[in-house]
Amino acid sequence: MTQATASSKTNRGNFFEDFSLGQVIVHATPRTITTGDVALYIALYGNRWAVQSSDAFAQALGLPRAPLDDLLVFHVVFGKTVPNISLNAVANLGYAECRFLSPVYPGDTLSARSEVIGLKENSTGDTGVVYVRTTGLNQHGAEVLTYVRWVMVRKADKSAPAPVASVPKLAAIVAPSTLAASVPAIDAKTYDTALAGSPYRFGDYQPGECIDHVDGITIEEAEHQLATRLYQNTAKVHFDGYAARGTRFGRRLIYGGVGISLARALTFNGLGNAFKIAAINGGRHVSPLFAGDTVYAWSEVLETAELPGRQDLGALRIRTVATKDLPCEVFPYRNAAIDKPDGVILDLDYWVLLPK
Repeated sequence: MTQATASSKTNRGNFFEDFSLGQVIVHATPRTITTGDVALYIALYGNRWAVQSSDAFAQALGLPRAPLDDLLVFHVVFGKTVPNISLNAVANLGYAECRFLSPVYPGDTLSARSEVIGLKENSTGDTGVVYVRTTGLNQHGAEVLTYVRWVMVRKADKSAPAPVASVPKLAAIVAPSTLAASVPAIDAKTYDTALAGSPYRFGDYQPGECIDHVDGITIEEAEHQLATRLYQNTAKVHFDGYAARGTRFGRRLIYGGVGISLARALTFNGLGNAFKIAAINGGRHVSPLFAGDTVYAWSEVLETAELPGRQDLGALRIRTVATKDLPCEVFPYRNAAIDKPDGVILDLDYWVLLPK
């Protein structure tokens, strides 16, 4: 009987010591997004923004057809990075400087590349934080998305020497003056608020206003795994139930992007005309989400901004807090400096665009 020999052809993923500052990674696999992907995304989250739901509605505004939901674009690009960046991650820690640069439509093909812009080994010596700037491109090579994320990654060899610590300086917010290019000019006069489901336009919101989005969505095991597979995200912690038994949670974790999309879908009740996410200033997964949890959300308008040269749209800077098994009528975690984060899963700071 011939003795089996181990093959080295499989991908074990990168560990912390495999990364180097300035390293550029081209990610597999290009993905053509179809209306089937759009339908499944709606089935998983229930998004209802009219611009992304109806070709006729979008065309009445002057767009060629309904664009993809911005978070679908984000998750597909993010999913490309997982086998190279976070297959051996302990946790995805945060996001910054995320800009949606141009609309993506069904039939477009997305690909991604990342540059390592920061490295810092943790004091325990068995993990480190990797900072990457990822860019999503369409089939023409045009950039459609860019963002920074930082992730805690295991070391394969605890004795491997630590790199010189380098933590990038990141902008606290994306400048509102850069947001206009994320969507072509629209005819705001033809924007039908009745069909859109909300009478409130840009001028109806004020800084300091807090909105309880009221509804809750319970996430099931099959749903979060379907969602993560939709993005071709291969992170082990979301799928391998056998291996998960040996973790501190004893079960599979839900991909953080699922919580972001659920929270965004919930914001429709109160922000029904905020059809466009133009940028994400920063985000933090405060605690993990598991199957069986019910997600609620509330939002605060942090500021309003005019877009230079644009009379059709205005921007709102929104902070959305999502919770699990905790309705939000009292706006939990409003003051993050003093409030306990019990039950909070997500704290997201982002810019949305609304018609004037």
